[in-house]
Amino acid sequence: MLKVHSEPPKPELKQEGPVILALGFRPFFMSAALSALILMLIWLGAWSGAYPLPAYYGAIGWHSHEMLFGYAVAIIAGFLLTAVRNWTGVTPPTGTPLGLLFLLWLAGRVAPFLSGVIPPALIAIIDLAFLPAVALAIMPALWKGEQKVNRVFVPLLLVMAVANLYVHLQSLGLTNTAIRGADAMLYLVAFLITLLGGRVIPFFTEAVIPGHSSKRNSRVELATVISLGGLIAVQFVYPNALLSSILAFAVAVTQILRVTGWYNRQIWQIPILWVLFTGMFWLVIGFTMTGLAYLGFTGLNLAKHAITVGGIGVLTYGMMARVALGHTGREIQSNPLINGCFILLNLAALFRVFGPVLLPGQYTMWVHLSGGIWIISFLLFAVIYVPMLTQPRVDGKPG
Repeated sequence: MLKVHSEPPKPELKQEGPVILALGFRPFFMSAALSALILMLIWLGAWSGAYPLPAYYGAIGWHSHEMLFGYAVAIIAGFLLTAVRNWTGVTPPTGTPLGLLFLLWLAGRVAPFLSGVIPPALIAIIDLAFLPAVALAIMPALWKGEQKVNRVFVPLLLVMAVANLYVHLQSLGLTNTAIRGADAMLYLVAFLITLLGGRVIPFFTEAVIPGHSSKRNSRVELATVISLGGLIAVQFVYPNALLSSILAFAVAVTQILRVTGWYNRQIWQIPILWVLFTGMFWLVIGFTMTGLAYLGFTGLNLAKHAITVGGIGVLTYGMMARVALGHTGREIQSNPLINGCFILLNLAALFRVFGPVLLPGQYTMWVHLSGGIWIISFLLFAVIYVPMLTQPRVDGKPG
């Protein structure tokens, strides 16, 4: 597994403009939390037949696109635009440039709803511009840093942009590649959080549990990268059920080997830590189900929701909760309500993935139950964290 290295920090950040634009995590974590609940509210209403969704993507296409290229990408952008300074000591865009990046992301969410007003090609251009823009924004800092391995995030963002292009080409009537693009993006997001999780979760565990030493196996890490990278490549180049199944099973095996090496039973006493482990275990479940689904033993839709709601949803929620505390100068101890939300989000994943298996005749109920819990969890996150994200650090430092 590639390791993301840190370098000694350089002079303190000079804050200019409103607090919300002081560092990337502020606008993008806030927008991720708000979009998570708004997008789900819109989706549940449309899924129930209350109103149509933008014709540009189609109903199912809009839901998958916005949760991946809207919600997940907002968190990725916020994390990278904040973390590169810690890795390199070079400050990424803040203030007005950061605000323009945020507006570009927001425009991508709004544009499909204007499909009868603006040309389809313009919708595509607006949305496709964001990921390359983030790559360009972090590139100077990463190229000035001494640790070249950190530069992997630039091509990774650009490959995500290619996945987005696959989706838009079908919306423009040029190809039939939307599902391939969405699947590739799903695995790309899993790849990125696997990469980052391999660094931060063992570090967090060792930092809070005295005497704990996480076990890392370089061969297992490499096997994880190869198998997950292979699964991504298959979606782009040559979708094949058997090959995808083999690679998905390999990802599941390597992930469980990684996580068990980091595990310590004392994590269950620390909610802001165990939530990260449960997210990783959901990835194991999700990729196991993906392998089974490609062989026809279960539904691929359920497997995808194990990865999205359980893996990506739980992990990103926990990471946002922790990162926002640290970067606003607060003690790394989550609010009791947020601790409850950690449980709720895991229940949302459980209901969405296994509810339809147990009671398939109640599919609508499981979708609404899971979606409702998701909305409540992110609403509480917004209530607690938006004030933190829009106010200065409590320790008086810039950022």
